[in-house]
Order: sequence, then structure tokens, then C-alpha cells
Amino acid sequence: MRANNVLGILFTDAYNDCISDLTALRTMSSVPFGGRYRFIDFPLSNMVNCGISKVGVITKSNYRSLMDHLGTGKPWDLSRKNEGLFLLPPFNHGNKTYSDKIEALTSVSDFIHMSKEEIVILCDCNIICNMDFGKLIEYHIEKRADITLCTKNGKYPMLDNILKPETDGEGKITKLSLSPAAEEGEGDYCVNFIVINKPLLERLINESAVENYNVFERDILVKNVGKLGIYAYNIDTYCKVIDSMQTYYDTNMDLLNPCNRESVFDSSNPVFTKVNDDMPSIYGLESNVKNSFLADGCKIYGQVENSILFRGVQIAKGASVKNSIIMQSCYIGEDAKLDCVIMDKYGVIRPRKSISGDIEYPIYIGKKIII
Repeated sequence: MRANNVLGILFTDAYNDCISDLTALRTMSSVPFGGRYRFIDFPLSNMVNCGISKVGVITKSNYRSLMDHLGTGKPWDLSRKNEGLFLLPPFNHGNKTYSDKIEALTSVSDFIHMSKEEIVILCDCNIICNMDFGKLIEYHIEKRADITLCTKNGKYPMLDNILKPETDGEGKITKLSLSPAAEEGEGDYCVNFIVINKPLLERLINESAVENYNVFERDILVKNVGKLGIYAYNIDTYCKVIDSMQTYYDTNMDLLNPCNRESVFDSSNPVFTKVNDDMPSIYGLESNVKNSFLADGCKIYGQVENSILFRGVQIAKGASVKNSIIMQSCYIGEDAKLDCVIMDKYGVIRPRKSISGDIEYPIYIGKKIII
């Protein structure tokens, strides 16, 4: 099976509500992460690194910034005459915006049907993981699976419709149960990287329209676990599902750990993003930067510690930024102090202001806010 015989489908708006502050003006997939990336960069890079050459991106709302970020798909080598990157409109056959994954798939059923690929990989964009999709697809083929679900062991994400699998000795899933969003605990759970044979996906989409199904996990996966060959593929690399502002903060902070950073940004499996050439960061004579992750174009004249700074951030003389995430083109004035803050793009902190949260309760400052 050739890698380019696989069609990629990305859901850009899944679980928007879990970080509603960040997704009020953008989709989940275009949320900034790690100094210069967006969430969509990770599953999209996983796809192209294994040779997938056709990817459909299902849009819904607030996707202007996503379109600006993706462009023609050139950074991912998806700007092509044939195949490449496709932005799929958010309307079903009645010009009504879809409300769930099943309706989303129904709305792009013609795109799926017209694609020549024999296997489809479905991905959410709230997952920070750099993994070899080629091995996942090989596993799916080797097991002759109808559906392969990626699984991870750890704390259950606080999201609706998280699946908890039970498997036999060969990796086949014998039971799937839905975990309520409020359920706490640890164990194996399904990450929404799903490989499925295309003819089966088309049949399930058609059945869903007839049966009026509306929950992909419950009505398609759980109901068919005894009828289809559904297998589990364990993710053994760093993988975090973003389910809250706290998880978003913690996952960014994880990059300050060299082991996590090397796993997320594995040089053998690079993460691609939109290219934005800028000058190198400038460090003033009195600047002091410790254990931080800085993008290009920053101007640092104050103190930065245990923080993530995006492109073009300016830290004035005497200012102090600790344990914080400062997004693109923000300005921190003289003698201002920030601790445990998530600051969205183009914000301004005036001189001598002090804002302090906690590592377990970071404070969010919205886009273009001046304090």
C-alpha cells in the first residue's frame, strides 16, 4: 500500500468550547502554540511526513486566520496541480452549517467519494503529538483492520465522548465505553487519530443519514465494535489532548523540558508551519533570559524566565515576565511584571502594571487588550 493511497481529513473546530477564550475569534486548529506554530501544524505535518499528498480541511466558523495560515499549502508541500490541500466549506446539502462530525463528513461526502485513495485518516486538531503516521497505516494494513484507533495511556481528557477501549492480546478492541467529560481517572483512552477504509467510511456515512445518527463515537464506533475489526494502536511518544485552558498552558510549558521538546520537534519528523521571515531576536545589555522558548523578531530588554514568547514580542527595560505565554507582537512596558499569564496577540501592558496568576490558574488576557 502506497502512502499516497491515503486521504487525510482534518476537523478544524472539534472541541472549540473547551478553550473558548482562545477560540472566540479563531478555530481550534489555528490556536497559536509553542512560539510560532498553530495546532493544525502537528497533524498536518504528520500526514505529509509519511507521504500523504491529499488532505481535506473541514472548516466551520472563524476560519479566516486558518486560511491565512494555510495559504496554498506550500510550507507542507501541498501546493500542487493534482491533489494537495483542499479547504472544504462548512455547509451540508441544505446550506446549513454542520453541528457534529457525522454531519461534517456528510457535507464532504462528494469530496471523499471522488478521491481515489483507499484509506482515510481522520484527525482532530486539539492534539499535540509528533508521530509516524506511516507506522500507523502499516499497522492498519497488517492487521487487516476495518478501523484503527490511536490510544494513549494517561489521565483522561475532560471532554465529551472520550472512548475507553479494552483489547485482546492481538490489539483488537473487544469493548468501547464512553467516558463522561466530568469523569476523572487514568487509563487507556482513544486519541482522535482514526484510520478507516474508505468504502467502509462511505457506507457508514450513508447509514448515518438514514438512521439519523449524530454522535460519531457512540453511533459509529461503539455500536460497531462487535461487527467490525477495530484495532488499537498505542502512541508511545509525547501526546497531549488539549481539553482546557489549563492543559493549553501546561502543554506549552512542557516545551521547556528538553525531553518533551525533542519529542514534539523531532528533527527526523519535522513540524512545518507558515514561513514568516523576520530578523533574529535582540537582547539588550540588561536583559536576562532563563529557560525560555523565544521565536524570532523579539526585542528583550528586561527579564524573561520559564516563558514562551512568540514572534515580535517586546519586553521593555525593567519588565519581568515569568511562567507566561506571550503571543505575537505583544508589548510589555517598563517595570511591568507578569507571572503565570497567557497573553493573546497584539496586547499591551503599560509601564509599572503587575498581573499575577498561578501555575494552576493562569490569567488570560485577550487579543488587542491594553492594560
